[in-house]
Amino acid sequence: MKNYAVEMIRDVSTKYYYIRNLATMEIEPLPSKYLKHKTCSKRSPNTVRRSAFSILYYLEYLITIEKEVTDVYEMSYETQTEHFVRFLQWLKLGNHTETEYKRIPNNGTCNAYLKDVFRFFLFIEAQYEQFGSLQVLSYNNIVRANAVGVKRVLRYQAFKGYLKEVKQRKKPAKQDEIVTILQACTNCRDQLLILLLAETGFRIGEILGVDYVKDIDYENHLVCVYFREDNDNDARAKNAEYRKAKVSDETFDFLQYYLSEYRKVLQHQNYLFINIMGDTKGQPLRVDSVYDMLKRMEKKTDIKITPHMLRRYFANMRHEDGWRLEMISQALGHRHLETTIQYLNMVDDKLIEASNDFYEKHSAIYRIKDVL
Repeated sequence: MKNYAVEMIRDVSTKYYYIRNLATMEIEPLPSKYLKHKTCSKRSPNTVRRSAFSILYYLEYLITIEKEVTDVYEMSYETQTEHFVRFLQWLKLGNHTETEYKRIPNNGTCNAYLKDVFRFFLFIEAQYEQFGSLQVLSYNNIVRANAVGVKRVLRYQAFKGYLKEVKQRKKPAKQDEIVTILQACTNCRDQLLILLLAETGFRIGEILGVDYVKDIDYENHLVCVYFREDNDNDARAKNAEYRKAKVSDETFDFLQYYLSEYRKVLQHQNYLFINIMGDTKGQPLRVDSVYDMLKRMEKKTDIKITPHMLRRYFANMRHEDGWRLEMISQALGHRHLETTIQYLNMVDDKLIEASNDFYEKHSAIYRIKDVL
């Protein structure tokens, strides 16, 4: 089935992804231009790579139905809808993989692939007016005028064929689980990594980008996040924002112990977290290595913990301690409060309990007895 391949070239510190047609060995111009645009727009390498594979899957699907990307613009609204629904079904069957035992993606993953494809189409429309617009994306247009009378077309996606997603409540790590994992770690680097994730609420990419020379305030026990694009391990702050977090005195003492324990390896570079053994000893630690370590801890303890679960643990612990929602959102580096709310473990029982307490204090709020 493999007719295309995602390839990458590095220009100094920047990764550029492109798609190659394996039959002609030529680079596919439209998708490759789009991927370059995303890179130049400062999107993370992982985001660009995911988009590349989403488009590759779609190109493979078009081969099976003997269509070109531009052919889709000539379809009617109903035909376009059917076309993209069938693409989702094709993905759901695992046709985008070549392994003997096909890995079936969940509905959310299939929908994410299609959304990447839609972004690709929107890029084409912006670059080449002759193709027009996808009807499934431009079927509903609203023209609004601002305060000075300038008209603006608001277009929202009218596609209704996404696969139904079952929203699962993502749970935070628990304190006793963190303690168990810490005790199971075989080195102080892994212990420090888990401690800092739990105490700062930073994303894993942010933690792995910390420069122990420039990004740590040793006097005030602060760890800082700076946006950098040239990290050797591709770690970067998601929203390109500066943040700082204070850690406990105990954890900071442990950090200094770690620095002294591995000073001979650390002194050759500035990354806080490095590989401590093997052929890559001394090189910056990468995200996949962190997940491999946590997988080993899971086999050892039967406790699953991910960096994101530790981030949610940070949010919930601060919420239970009375931090304002805005403060938690700022600490997490969220742009929207709605995202922060999703992190908090505000289960139905707590909401019901809070409602009962409210009505006990304000039982006559509507003066119903006067109405009866």
